[in-house]
Amino acid sequence: MHETAIAKQTLDLALSSAKAAGAARILEIHMSIGALSGVVPNLLENALSELARGTPAEGALLRTQYVPPRLLCADCGQESEGIRGLYTCPFCGSAQIRLIGGSGYRIDDLLVE
Repeated sequence: MHETAIAKQTLDLALSSAKAAGAARILEIHMSIGALSGVVPNLLENALSELARGTPAEGALLRTQYVPPRLLCADCGQESEGIRGLYTCPFCGSAQIRLIGGSGYRIDDLLVE
């Protein structure tokens, strides 16, 4: 379950950011999670909850935002939202497309006190 490793990285980064800001507690962690990242939000939330016990992030809520896949066509330069099974540009029909978004995850914001 790679969500545990991602939760550990997320918690470490959130705790260090909160400490640098002089915050006593983390109330919420806001994240963007790409549709193609392979991250399952509820598994990430469970892992984060377990790892946060006894830290200033204990009880923090995880707020996630879905990020759809984004494609870029090398021929016409148009960006489009990726659709599962669509391997050509919806504008010009070219197969020269590459994934430019929706495959990762990131912390967007922290709510601290």
